[in-house]
Amino acid sequence: MERVMDYEVETAVVILNWNGRAFLEKFLPRLIECTPGPDTEIIVADNYSSDDSVDFMQRNYPEIRLIRNSENWGFAKGYNVALRQVKARFFVLLNSDIEVTPRWVEPVIAKMKADPMVAAAQPKLLSYDHREQFEYAGAAGGFIDYLGYPFCRGRVFDQVEMDHGQYDQDCELFWATGAALFVRADLYLEHGGLDDDFFAHMEEIDFCWRMKNLGYKIMYYPQSVVYHIGGGTLPKSSPRKTYLNFRNNMALLYKNLPDKALKPVMRKRKWMDLLAALMFLAKGQGEDFKAVFKARSDFKAWKPALTRKRGQIPHPGHLQGIYRKSLVLAHYLHGVKRFDQLDIRCFDK
Repeated sequence: MERVMDYEVETAVVILNWNGRAFLEKFLPRLIECTPGPDTEIIVADNYSSDDSVDFMQRNYPEIRLIRNSENWGFAKGYNVALRQVKARFFVLLNSDIEVTPRWVEPVIAKMKADPMVAAAQPKLLSYDHREQFEYAGAAGGFIDYLGYPFCRGRVFDQVEMDHGQYDQDCELFWATGAALFVRADLYLEHGGLDDDFFAHMEEIDFCWRMKNLGYKIMYYPQSVVYHIGGGTLPKSSPRKTYLNFRNNMALLYKNLPDKALKPVMRKRKWMDLLAALMFLAKGQGEDFKAVFKARSDFKAWKPALTRKRGQIPHPGHLQGIYRKSLVLAHYLHGVKRFDQLDIRCFDK
């Protein structure tokens, strides 16, 4: 049931910016044009940029609220610090490198208002550069296999589908992309928002999993469409990104898995991570090889804090959206490249 909140605007679209002046210049005009008022406010939260983002905003968009974080807190804490200063019924966390389309806000907000059990939702995410193709970071909504490997309708590992209307129906998800994340403000604030310690990468999966553990739904609404460049902060091939993805994936599993699955899944992931590290080494990616082991080492040091966080949420045995087979085996051994090639009977209902 939705809680009564003191909010000043129904929907706040908040861009967390870090050295993204070029994206702001490119995409803000379209965002302003396609975002209705006065019930929706656009806010830019600057994460202590070292470029001229702040000067650009103050000079060209003095009417847009600018929140200035005191340091670069990363994606997770950066948003948490900023959103605690925003009074709205719904938050929309929007990447700075996204082009929106007309009526991108209204259908999602209308459906979330109609169903108070929807904690978060995402639009259809297409590629800015290849506009008939889904975008890697969220596509048509996220799922996860039982070992923690995330994938999307429209994207399995690096295989991205063309958009032929095959995902043009509303759908309950396991996770919604942080690139364009609609979320109920009361739930976000009450349950701590994104996990500060994740810094960046997979924090939205952790948040959505926590919401599902509490009995809420995560949804995909294709009536809203946005185009995403992607990779604006860290390049796709980056040891830092490898480190964060492996470390944070371990963390979200440890925090959210039910008790009976925790030990067997973590044991299997140890061997899967070793295999991934050896694959990096075989391809000459020595820094990524080392990043995997640093991620696992830092995860171990993080476990006492994660144990405390784990104790704060329930852990039901079955959640809609978990694929109960190995996505790695399905993809690399059986040639699965599209979501519709997965055995639908293996998803928890």
